[in-house]
Amino acid sequence: MFTLRIIILIVPLKYDLCYCECARAEYKIDKQCCPMFLCAAYDTSTTCVPCPQLTFIDEPNGLVECFPCTVCDADRGLRLSEVCTRSSDTVCGPLERFYCIEKQKGSCTLAVQHSECNPGQYIKQAGTGSTDTVCADCTADTYSNGSFSSCLPHTKCEAMGLAETNLGTHSSDSECGNPPTAVAIIASSVIVTLILITVVSVLIFKHIRKKKLSKSSGNSKGKNKVYHRKKYTRQLFSLYT
Repeated sequence: MFTLRIIILIVPLKYDLCYCECARAEYKIDKQCCPMFLCAAYDTSTTCVPCPQLTFIDEPNGLVECFPCTVCDADRGLRLSEVCTRSSDTVCGPLERFYCIEKQKGSCTLAVQHSECNPGQYIKQAGTGSTDTVCADCTADTYSNGSFSSCLPHTKCEAMGLAETNLGTHSSDSECGNPPTAVAIIASSVIVTLILITVVSVLIFKHIRKKKLSKSSGNSKGKNKVYHRKKYTRQLFSLYT
């Protein structure tokens, strides 16, 4: 004969029995039915958020905050070239008439002003955003004030029927004036002639006067000699008488 044994397993439940009208996947709180969600223990994925305004991050990272956008500082010779975004920093470029001498990630970090050419030099190569100005000296009969892209030839005053009042240099052009008129030439000639006549007359007068003085001086010396002889004769005659 077979004996029928009935084994009753009693499994303790961690959930309180709820006799309510909520569905099987819901639970009741404050007379409301709420859904049940189960999160796995390994479900810990990183949550990312966009960078705030005026900040950026340009590569994958594990940072908890973004970098501040770079400001293009005019005191360092910089100006804004490209605005900052959430994924890229500000791009700075050199100011007008400046060129970059330091760069980082394609953005200029320091710029200096282009060199200026001196008078007597011309701009052989104009400066760019990455190179300085190149200057060269003027040669022969040419000039430049330092701002020309090439030296200019001196103005030929004679070819224009004018008189050259100031000679040209490597830093300045020749200066021309009106040629002297016939009246001016005649007046100049008369003045020169009068000056020569005056000088000659003075020399002649001085020569004649000197000659007269020499003659009068000689006559006085002769008279003195005759006087002394007569006086000596008288003295001798008095001694013998």
